Amino acid sequence: MKSVELNKYLDDITLFSASQEEPQWLLEMRLSALEKAETLPLPKIERVKYHRWPLMNVGNLNEELIGDLVLPAFDELEDNPLIIQGRTTTMYEQLSSELIEQGVIFTDIFTAFQEHGDLMKEYFMTKAVKYDEDRLTSFHAAMLNGGVFLYVPKNVVVKDAFEALFYHNAQDNSAFIKHVLIVADENSELTYVERMQSSGTTDEKLSANVVVEVIAKPGAKVKYAAIDRLGESVSSYINRRGYVMRDASVDWALGVMNDGDVIADFDSDLIGEGSHAETKVVAISSGRQRQGIDTRVTNKAPHSIGHILQHGVIRDRGTLTFNGIGHILKGAKGADAQQESRVLMLSDQARGDANPILLIDEFEVTAGHAASAGRLDPEELYYLMSRGLPQKEAERLVTRGFLGSVITAIPVKHIQKEFVDVIDRKLAD
Repeated sequence: MKSVELNKYLDDITLFSASQEEPQWLLEMRLSALEKAETLPLPKIERVKYHRWPLMNVGNLNEELIGDLVLPAFDELEDNPLIIQGRTTTMYEQLSSELIEQGVIFTDIFTAFQEHGDLMKEYFMTKAVKYDEDRLTSFHAAMLNGGVFLYVPKNVVVKDAFEALFYHNAQDNSAFIKHVLIVADENSELTYVERMQSSGTTDEKLSANVVVEVIAKPGAKVKYAAIDRLGESVSSYINRRGYVMRDASVDWALGVMNDGDVIADFDSDLIGEGSHAETKVVAISSGRQRQGIDTRVTNKAPHSIGHILQHGVIRDRGTLTFNGIGHILKGAKGADAQQESRVLMLSDQARGDANPILLIDEFEVTAGHAASAGRLDPEELYYLMSRGLPQKEAERLVTRGFLGSVITAIPVKHIQKEFVDVIDRKLAD
């Protein structure tokens, strides 16, 4: 990555912070992060060389170009909690009075900083993702310009899915810096569904930096699903991490469907005894797209369980690297770490890598991995074609089945259907 002089943005950051009426502690964090982003190392993604990618192109922080976004019609909206947001501007926000009375908070991140400062100061980049971990998390904290905050109080069970839709306008040259902070208090339950998508095209090189923190307190249950659809001009860093406490669980279902280059870090830190994380990831690389995805589970406590499933498809001259990392720390007796990473290549020029890593520092544990990279099964294709399907259609159905683990894990039916349409488009382009 080319060196970027970030100190010249000090005044822009201070102006943006003032325009959002941010608390002083947040401005101080931003300025500290700005300084650290000059010197901290980049995060290490095994077998992926991304140092020259334009991941820190800032653009104009203080002028947002909304553009002609195609928003859902009012009569098409469901009754579930919903936020629709551009880069910074929130266009629609919906939360029932019943949930508000129960103490549920679901709002844009700048309102959260103003109105729920104690919660934000306690959890924002202090537990799951630290603001000074590396250059890209510091860049994120300094340049943050959008996102949401979700809090579900103790013993509250929310049956409807919380939904966030983030629009990226390709004509807006500012970095797309989104932060999602979810705090599930003790014995609460929630489902959250997130979609990011670009509109329009540009010849400029744009950057996106997305950090998601999920704090699952003792006994909490969180289901998190996401479909990422940022455009070809966008180089993206996506960091999603769970901080999972005693007897809590976080289930991830992640569809990486971007058209531009991507590095991603999907992590679960199993902090408490009996904590549990299931991570399912699917990705498609096409054209000359490059993607590197680290999915890690760290078992820090006894009897914690972490499972990883990654399935990827590569077309044309695309590149996709899956690193599956299971780490059982000393003291985590009875822990379980399992992973499966499989890559399906649809072209002679495709490049795929499934790289399993197990780090075991304790006895009396269970751990295992499976990894493969290969082509479509000719017997499956022959079977479908013998039933009258054209070859292209047979390939599409086999590939969709290969990615089915995440499709079925999307908890909202209309979004599940949208995901299938996105997969079909990626495979047909």
